[in-house]
Amino acid sequence: MTPTPRPVTVRCPFCEQLNQVDLARLGAGPKCGGCARPLLLDRPVKATAADFDRTIQSASVPVVVDFYADWCGPCRKMAPVLDQFAADRQGEVLVLKVDTDRDGSVSERFGVRGIPTLIAFRGGVERGRLVGLVTRSELDQLVIG
Repeated sequence: MTPTPRPVTVRCPFCEQLNQVDLARLGAGPKCGGCARPLLLDRPVKATAADFDRTIQSASVPVVVDFYADWCGPCRKMAPVLDQFAADRQGEVLVLKVDTDRDGSVSERFGVRGIPTLIAFRGGVERGRLVGLVTRSELDQLVIG
């Protein structure tokens, strides 16, 4: 039985080319079509204003976006929880990170006023959000809810 395709579009962290990846075939080890380096989706993937809309709208799975800044202490404390969540939910959920300093237009558009802010999307539409440090169970509930 062939698994149901679960396509997502992600930017290569090395050459920044957009790639379509089937999360149902992660075992095949997806590689960037531009530089041939591995696309690792067992961790949060950085997104920019240039690719944000395409990524969340084309995703066939829930997307959790972490709006963060490098200087933010609570954001740094939240990072290991998000890393583990992305590893545990690999293939089921896409975890993105948006740097609010670098890509402020995206955070402004979604009314992000405090960081970290986590927003869950399904079909390109916001389905829920959490602000501040959250527990793993709250993060799981954000995706389910």
